[in-house]
Amino acid sequence: MNDWSAIGGLPGGIGLFLLGMSLMTDGLKLAAGPALGRILTNSTKTRMRGLASGALLTALVQSSSAVTVAAIGFVNAGLLTLGQSLWVLFGANVGTTMTGWLVALVGLKFKIDLLALPLIGIGMALRLSGEHSRRGAAGLALAGFGVLFLGIDMLQVSFSGFTTDFSLREFDGVTGLLLMVLTGLLMTVLMQSSSASLTIVLTAAQGGLIGIESAAAAVIGANIGTTVTALIAAIGATPNAKRAASAHVLFNVLTGIVALLMLPLLIALIAELRDLLQLDTAPAAFLALFHSVFNMLGVALMWPLVTRLTHFLERRFRTAEEDEARPQHLDANVLGVPTLALDALHQEVRRMGAFAIRMLRDATGGESRDKLAREQRSVVGLNHAIADFVMRLSRTEMSAESAQRLPAILRIARYYETLAELAVELATTLRENATPAPVEAGKFNAQAEALLDQVDPASTMPDQPTVNQALDALEAHYQSLKSHLLEAGARGELPVIEMESRLRAASMMRRAIEQAVKAAIMLAAAPIPQVQTGDASAR
Repeated sequence: MNDWSAIGGLPGGIGLFLLGMSLMTDGLKLAAGPALGRILTNSTKTRMRGLASGALLTALVQSSSAVTVAAIGFVNAGLLTLGQSLWVLFGANVGTTMTGWLVALVGLKFKIDLLALPLIGIGMALRLSGEHSRRGAAGLALAGFGVLFLGIDMLQVSFSGFTTDFSLREFDGVTGLLLMVLTGLLMTVLMQSSSASLTIVLTAAQGGLIGIESAAAAVIGANIGTTVTALIAAIGATPNAKRAASAHVLFNVLTGIVALLMLPLLIALIAELRDLLQLDTAPAAFLALFHSVFNMLGVALMWPLVTRLTHFLERRFRTAEEDEARPQHLDANVLGVPTLALDALHQEVRRMGAFAIRMLRDATGGESRDKLAREQRSVVGLNHAIADFVMRLSRTEMSAESAQRLPAILRIARYYETLAELAVELATTLRENATPAPVEAGKFNAQAEALLDQVDPASTMPDQPTVNQALDALEAHYQSLKSHLLEAGARGELPVIEMESRLRAASMMRRAIEQAVKAAIMLAAAPIPQVQTGDASAR
């Protein structure tokens, strides 16, 4: 192959891979219904189920890259959590060992990339026959799978000219083993297929070209090389997808390092296991067993570490929304001092309220629904953290007066969570309006904005009589706007659909303001204890 063709095919292959990943993710988001969600949840509900699912899928399609990319795609689409995806990824590593057994015992290997063009054709047929239906969305995901595999195939073809220069030579000592690991890794990276690398290694060992130790080191390298696919799949993906890809890399690298350090012991152990199982004595069968054993060893190593690994990864690749969802005032160290703990809760609820009110302002200002939906999840996360902190605090010894404040804090948090939900709904409804807003709507919105300024916990605590007066004025503007819209609809000056949409939007805004007012009044009625110097309301 011409070197320039290979060089030109490299960015094209990566581009096709990323395009396929994007199409697959978008299709999954559109096609995902309750049934698919239940299936995914049930198949990954426990560690063993996730592990078995990943292993079985990889064994069936004979491509750990496909399962890895699919798992990252599911995480990207929000169909799998980070914790669920980790065990699918670990299972994919175990399942990919089936390739070695097929090569060693059968000599056949199913190439999933041959399905790329049929997948694209079938997917686009489904897409065209039901563009705005779930069938069309499933077709888009299917076509995305095909394009993704086409990208992998182009990468393999692009590097075929380079891989002809690869030859497996046996080296001595530790340096030799490291070079064999590097050889296996590079072959997998260049050919974009650990299965192809394993086939070369197993064939070379079977033909006596290299010894068992060197071949085993090359197998370790091929296993590490598969992480490149996950890294490519994580480009431009969501933070959780990047974390899943990082977990895949850490698993493969850690497993490879441990297997390399224990190589002589593992080889002796596997020789005993092969004799015990009465397996074929051929080198290829030995290496297939080695591949399976050291991947299962990796699962055993990760089993007690996965919780810490998950926490470690959750602190990486964070978005602004995720950072806002993390409590800033709730510290377990203050649980032993109820006064300090109540202070922390008060501050966190105020922060949550300021976040929710900002969302409402953004909704009326034309902010995208997707961004608001992400921020809503942050508010929900804060509410869960506050509820958990309250539950832990309730188990400590505290005065009756302090204990009575806990339900009020939970109620305030619930008001702000409802406000955030209404902000997302409001943003969606406002987009349905095509005609200019009437004058009455402007007056209503101006009064709503002024009232938000009074009850925003980011500023000072409100004066209840003043707030009640402003709320009465808002209600008067709302009734005026409602009457105007109904009359305009009755006279045919405003399409009925838009009339109803504007009425819904005004009703949502009024309800959201009421939630903010209730929360602010409750906050003002339960001032924080004076445990620190300075004005608490300004903190």
